[in-house]
Amino acid sequence: MENIRLKKKVLILSDGRMGHLNQSVAFANYMGAEYHIVQVAFRTRWAKGVAVVLDNLHFYTNTLYRPYKIPDVLYDAVVSAGSSTYYLTKLIGKKYGIKSIVMMLPKGYRYDFDLIFAQTHDMPPKRENIIEIPVNFSHVEPKGIYMADKTSVGIIIGGDNKVFTFSMETLEMQLEWIKKSYKDYEVALTTSPRTSVEVEKLVQKYGFEYILVYSDDPVNPIADFLEQCETVFITADSTSMISEAISYGKANVVILPLESSKKENKFTRFISSLQKQGYLHIFDGTVKYKNRKINFVNIATKVHI
Repeated sequence: MENIRLKKKVLILSDGRMGHLNQSVAFANYMGAEYHIVQVAFRTRWAKGVAVVLDNLHFYTNTLYRPYKIPDVLYDAVVSAGSSTYYLTKLIGKKYGIKSIVMMLPKGYRYDFDLIFAQTHDMPPKRENIIEIPVNFSHVEPKGIYMADKTSVGIIIGGDNKVFTFSMETLEMQLEWIKKSYKDYEVALTTSPRTSVEVEKLVQKYGFEYILVYSDDPVNPIADFLEQCETVFITADSTSMISEAISYGKANVVILPLESSKKENKFTRFISSLQKQGYLHIFDGTVKYKNRKINFVNIATKVHI
């Protein structure tokens, strides 16, 4: 009888942050694996520090976590992203004798997981169980929210974070430049959940052919932009949006710089590294066409679990 190759089964631990969960889900999807998601959380805010200490002592206990339930399934691996999941990922891997896989460099914890995906900007050590990748895993799927009527460019606007702040004057200059440089194009713009009301009001003044204000219509047309636009401009504040842009479609990717509180940080290292590798161009008053894409399918399917 011909052997039938069954799908791999993956248990995903979620800390409740979509940016973290999406990386684990993307990995499972690229592998063609079935997955179940279990949300977990520490019992107290002090438990994370205790977990780091206990991990370094090689001691593992469920008592640091709120009650959770794992489906009665034979899994091949446990996968997670986020500092509150790493200790439990290792515990479950050891308890059930399955592979422990984390989607980011688990700083503070011992690096003895079965597999670690680590982004280049985190400057990971060279180890056999660490696979260095330029961006976070992401799985992009167009939703048909935006449909271009002619050759188009897209603009994706984020919001302030702990490193970057939006200068209204700078953003206005950037949008004016795009409007003048692409006057024969359809210009499509979307804001995001973190976009301020002030920025939302600014972008609506430009009369672009397509404007989606997230606070009014909470949908995500980014995948549609990547599929249909010739060039996509993205503000520098979101590693997840940039990761999506260099993993799908054929669009040229241009990053709109923001005001930074620090000259050197993981965000600037992240973007600079991607520019050096030819994935994108940091806007400097000019546009250079960079549309190299990372193939996550090749990376994921080479992983044996």
